[in-house]
Parts: sequence; structure tokens; C-alpha cells
Amino acid sequence: MSVAQIIAEQKPSQSSPGVGRFLGQALALLKVLRVSRERHYIFALSVGIALVVLLTALGQVWLNTWQGNFYDALARRDLAMFGAELGIFGAIVAFLVVLGVLQAWFRELLKIRLREGLTRDLLAQWLRPRSAYRLTMLGDIGVNPDQRLQEDARHLTELTADLGIGLLQATVLLFSFVGVLWELSDRVTLPIEGRLVHVPGYMVWCALAYAAFGSMLTWFVGRPRIRYNAEHYAREAALRFSLVRVSEAAESIALDGAEEAELRQLGTVFERVLEIMRTLANNMASLTWVQSSYGYIALVVPIVVASPGYFEGTLTFGALIMVAGAFTQVQQSLRWAVDNFPSIADWSATFLRVMTFYEALVSVNRLDRDAPHINVFEHPEDDLEFEELCVVMSDGTATLVEGNVRIGAGERVQIIGTAGTGKALLFRALAGLWTSGSGTLGLPPRDRMMFMPQRPYLPPGPLREVLSYPLPPDTYPRDAVAAALARVGVDRLIKDLEHTENWDRDLTLAEQQNLAIVRVLLHRPRWLVMNEALDTLDDAGRNNLLGILTRELHETAVVSIDTAVLTGPFFTRTLHVKKLPLSEAA
Repeated sequence: MSVAQIIAEQKPSQSSPGVGRFLGQALALLKVLRVSRERHYIFALSVGIALVVLLTALGQVWLNTWQGNFYDALARRDLAMFGAELGIFGAIVAFLVVLGVLQAWFRELLKIRLREGLTRDLLAQWLRPRSAYRLTMLGDIGVNPDQRLQEDARHLTELTADLGIGLLQATVLLFSFVGVLWELSDRVTLPIEGRLVHVPGYMVWCALAYAAFGSMLTWFVGRPRIRYNAEHYAREAALRFSLVRVSEAAESIALDGAEEAELRQLGTVFERVLEIMRTLANNMASLTWVQSSYGYIALVVPIVVASPGYFEGTLTFGALIMVAGAFTQVQQSLRWAVDNFPSIADWSATFLRVMTFYEALVSVNRLDRDAPHINVFEHPEDDLEFEELCVVMSDGTATLVEGNVRIGAGERVQIIGTAGTGKALLFRALAGLWTSGSGTLGLPPRDRMMFMPQRPYLPPGPLREVLSYPLPPDTYPRDAVAAALARVGVDRLIKDLEHTENWDRDLTLAEQQNLAIVRVLLHRPRWLVMNEALDTLDDAGRNNLLGILTRELHETAVVSIDTAVLTGPFFTRTLHVKKLPLSEAA
């Protein structure tokens, strides 16, 4: 099985998950939060919120009882009772306001802690050795990890806090008021065939029926939003990726005069975003028909269904208001999903994106185990040794013409291959990034090796920190860093050692390679492996690099993978890469 097939099988599904997979993802998310260092804060805040919600429910029951007494005082024109009830109302309001402020504060703190716990774990998974690189091989899931880590994680944790607290509050209010409503139902009698009939729990059954009807209708109309939201996020991510690509390639686009072509391409991507937004808008309009109609009708439904008891005289006006209030609380709790369906659909889509990304991070580390892989070991004599090595590509294998080869410490070897023969994959195999293939690869200890790709990576930060990367910026004295810059011929940058710039944009490719040489001078590796780094330098830069390696790093072994043979005394041996069809691979 080829690596392409292995990777294809590892790609997580982007479709809506079934119940089993959804529960598995939910348990995985809970496990992430349970082992997070934020778990104690999350637990404490959750307990605090639950306590506040319970007290708020008691306050709401108190307020509902107050309404009955207050409106009875109005109906009897009892001024003394009216004044007393206003005083009680002030106490209830103060109690509920304090609880409301506490709940809002706890909710925002919970959002922060949830995001911290989830994002830290995702970052740790993403930046495990070679994970971020291998993720790029999993197709669309690896294209925009920044959005999954930043926007999707933020959105998921905020929606989780809001919806979780809302659901808890609705549940507590439901159990608090369903008993009240059941008791008040005893006062409602229905005139049927000339006699008054008492139906146990009459108002409760009416609330259940009304909420069930609204929920089923909302689910039927709004269910596609889960799929639409997921597609919307994917298309927005594609648009952002396209915009970043154009921004990074602005110079090349300007040189080619290709602005109009790029505008057409961006217009096509943007039109796909607008298309799904129009679909969402149409669905929201349909959903609003249901929600608005349901909400307005709910204003009169409790009065209508309880009115027989009022007109028959078994309910006072205050009791009618209490029944209507309790009915409203019960049916609002039951219709929580109706009122929050757009947010629930949004949460489902975001949850799917984040957990699919998490699954990809977990599965990407199974590539080594599931695919045919190169046997890599640490060479006992700190040498570099190839034994029947075949590096698997999507359309063939790369191997050395010379067969079994051993390179000793301090040797200078050039490996030559034409375009498409797999030189880049061979370089990645030496770095441990690509393990798909067969044969054996003996490597020196990883901490003694340093790699120079065709285009060096210059992270953001002060130049001194860039040159020390990945070690701390104070690893090398400033004088040593300045001396290395001068020896490489970029002493003009000494004054910028403490400055932060976009080095990968402000410097030419040759200057960036010169900075990579400065890194080599500072780190002084025992092994230096280069991938077409010499091809990016002019003759003067190439001679300067080879001279520095000869004079100052004469004990460093150098392996340079290039397209053309470099004449001269530096390289003592030349090897060759050839490409074989998969059918000819061993």
C-alpha cells in the first residue's frame, strides 16, 4: 500500500457525525478538559454557576407567587396590601439582580477557562514532533489549522458555555415550575356537557403539547442549518486562505501583471461564500416564521387554556396570572431548543470542525505505524548509513544508484538528482519527517544534526532571537552573533539585532540563506544536511559558504542534495538519486 493510500484512509470524514460518533467526540472533548490544568477552575466555576441557577429558580418561583398576591391586591383595591407587595417586589428584584450579575461574571470566566484548556491541548497536539508537518498531508483538514485553533476553538467554548448554562437554567426552571403548575391546575375546571370537569395536571399537559409541537416544527425547518453552517465555515476558511496566498505572493502577482486573474479567482471563491450565506439566510427566514409565530401565540396561549377556570370562578385574577406565569416558565423551558436552534446548529457545526481537527491530530501520528516505513535507527558510530533505502512517493520510489552507502563523520558528500526523482523526500527522510518506504536508515543523534532547506524558516521576533532559534535568544552572546553576521557578509544587519521585522519578506532569498549560514556558525552542528541550498546562492555566496565550512567547521560532515554537480575540491564524493516505478520497488 502506498503512502498516498494510507493518507487517504486516515483523512477524517467531514460529514455530519452519527449519534455514536458524536458521543465519542463529546467524550473525547470531556477527556481533554478533564486532564487540562484548567480543570479545577472549570469545575469550581461550574459548581458556582449551578448554585446561582438554583437560587435564581427559587427567586423566579418567589416572583411568580408574588404576582398572584400583587394582582389579587389590585383586584380587591387593597391599598395596604398593594404597598406591602411593592416592598416585597424590591427585595425579589435585588435578589435576582445580584444573582444575574454573578451568573454573567461566572459565565465569562468559564468561557476563558474553557478556551484556555481546549486551545492549550490542541496546540500541544499540533506541535508534537512532526505533527504539524504531517497534518498538511491530510488534505483539506490541514489547510487552515489556524482557523481551527483560534476562531473555531473560541467559538466552540463560548457557545458551549452559553448553551450549557442556558440548558441548565431551562432544566432547573422546568422542574421548579412544573410542580407549581401541576398544583395550580387543580383550580382549573373545564365545563364539559353542562358539568365542571377537573383534569389532573391540565395546564402541564397543555404546556407539554404546545412546546412539543413547536420543537418538532423547528427541528424540521432548522435541521439543515447544521450542514449549512459547517459548509459556511469551510468556505470562509477557503476565502481567508486565498487572501493570505495573494498577500504573500503580491510581488510575483505584480511582476506578472496578474491582478485581474487573481481577482477572478478570488471572486469565484467569494461567490461560493455568498452562495452559502444566501442559503443560510433563506433557512433563517423560514426558521423565523416558526419562531416568531410560536413566540407571539405563546403570549395568549396560557390565558386561553386557563380561562375556563377564571370564567367559572374557580380562579381569581391573581391566580390566573400565577397560572399564566408558571405556564410560560414551563413552556419556555421546554422550548429552549426552539429559541436556541440557530445557536445549537452553529455549535454542532463548530464542534464537528474542532473535533474532526482533533481526530486528525491524533490519527496523523498513526501514519508511521500503519504505512510501510523505513527502519530508522541511531547509528552506533554516529555515521550516516543507507541500506537498501527506498523512499516511497505517490508515483514511485526514490533510491540511491550506488545502493548501500555509509558516510562517516567529517565527510563532504553531494547527492545529485534531477527534478522529480524524489530529492526533497530524501531530505525529509533524513530529517525524520518522511518515513514511508523500505530499507534501513542509520542516522547520527538528532541533536548533532542541522538542516538547511531551500528556503529557510525565519520566525517572527527580534533578529537575535531568529538567529538563535530554536534555542533561547540569550544562548549566544551578542558579540558572537555580530561576529557571525560579519563573517557571512551581512554586517549591515548588526544594528537590527534587537529589532523585530518581517525578515522573510524584507530580505532577499540569498540574504535569508546567509542568515541560515549564521545559524550554522552559531550552532556548530556535527552534521549539516542541505536541500538545494547551494542552488539559491550566487557564485560569491556559494564560495563564501563553502569557505566558512572549510575554515571554521572543518569537523562538520556536510551532505548537500542538489540538482547540478558542484565542481571543485569541497565535495569528496558524489552520489545519485534515481526514481523507480512502484512496480519495480522491492
